Amino acid sequence: MVQQIEFALPPYPRGFHLITQEVEAHLGNLPDSGLLHLFIKHTSAGLAVNENADPTVLTDFELFFDKLAPEHLPGIRHTLEGPDDMPAHIKAVLSGSSVSIPIKNGQLNLGTWQGIYLCEFRNRGGRRNLVATIIS
Repeated sequence: MVQQIEFALPPYPRGFHLITQEVEAHLGNLPDSGLLHLFIKHTSAGLAVNENADPTVLTDFELFFDKLAPEHLPGIRHTLEGPDDMPAHIKAVLSGSSVSIPIKNGQLNLGTWQGIYLCEFRNRGGRRNLVATIIS
């Protein structure tokens, strides 16, 4: 069986944000086993699964991504939407637009220290639309 749920996250500031509980709230009851595929319908934000215990991980991610794709990089031509736009697209390619998480015993089968992250790469990204596909 396949179930699909679309929902929007409220605007988040630029950075990495733990959204596991928010995602779970939109999913409702999960099957005993299966797979959650979560997709973000944007090209300047991404999704990731990573450490959810130490908040310095989030600031370190942002530092690293900003060094890989800085604003005001000489030669960047896609600048009509602001200096954060093209770097945001590059960062979104690096982070990816989806994650897949197994479902076991009616719960997301994440590791002890894992959480789902919204990777917001725009200074003012706005609401972000997600599609959750549950396969059981």
